[in-house]
Amino acid sequence: RADPMVRYYRELTRLEMEAVDKEETVVLIPIGALEQHGSQCPLGTDKIISEAVARRIRETLDREIPDYPMLIFPPVPVGLSTEHVNFCGSITLKPDTFYHVLEDICRGLFRHGFKKIAMLNCHGGNTPIIQVLSRELRSELGLAVFMINCGVFFGNQAVKDTVTPGNVWDFHGGEMETSMVMAVDPSLVKLDTSEAGIPTAFKDNQALRPYGNVSIGWVSEDWKTADGKPIGIGGDPSGATAEKGRIILETSAKVLVPGLREIRAWKG
Repeated sequence: RADPMVRYYRELTRLEMEAVDKEETVVLIPIGALEQHGSQCPLGTDKIISEAVARRIRETLDREIPDYPMLIFPPVPVGLSTEHVNFCGSITLKPDTFYHVLEDICRGLFRHGFKKIAMLNCHGGNTPIIQVLSRELRSELGLAVFMINCGVFFGNQAVKDTVTPGNVWDFHGGEMETSMVMAVDPSLVKLDTSEAGIPTAFKDNQALRPYGNVSIGWVSEDWKTADGKPIGIGGDPSGATAEKGRIILETSAKVLVPGLREIRAWKG
């Protein structure tokens, strides 16, 4: 069969890049973070997940839409992680620094003729900056910067079914994210040191929550163990398995296909 249309940006030579159809090709940029994910997961969890989802997107497109033109950009490993900085190992860019890093990448791609960029975001804290950047670049340059949430597992029943019943606070660093890292490299996860976390300040509230219609900019210290120790994760990761992670990763890539089809067709 012909060479796959989904390729890695960094692997092309200059001559190969010159031959890329810039009008049609979608540049997918995985965006992660470098921050604490509890006692059991590595600091690079979000980057690991972003690369794993991008890889499965490549496999899914190669199988289902083999003529889909895409270049997968090197992942952005550090993002906006203000909420985690008081936990050892967490690194954040300042909001304006993060904005300009992404802006410079997008402007560089635009300079060479690319018209469509898809940000594959795998850390919720990055979202506001990406949203602002998307609108600014579209308004100024006519550049289409799409936002893809690789946390689509939150709204997918097949993925919800993987989470241990009763694990209602599963969130950052919880069972789902831990499972995804285990699916990539189980040696990176230390389940024997895992602890569960709940948003103590919010758990009995009806309206004011860490996310939703009425919220506040939560910080990791809001998520505590049952005995009140700040743990910085949501939910109980102890039920994580590599098989659950495989299901989540594959489902996450599969449910993105309709959106990717419409990005390809976008003429706005």
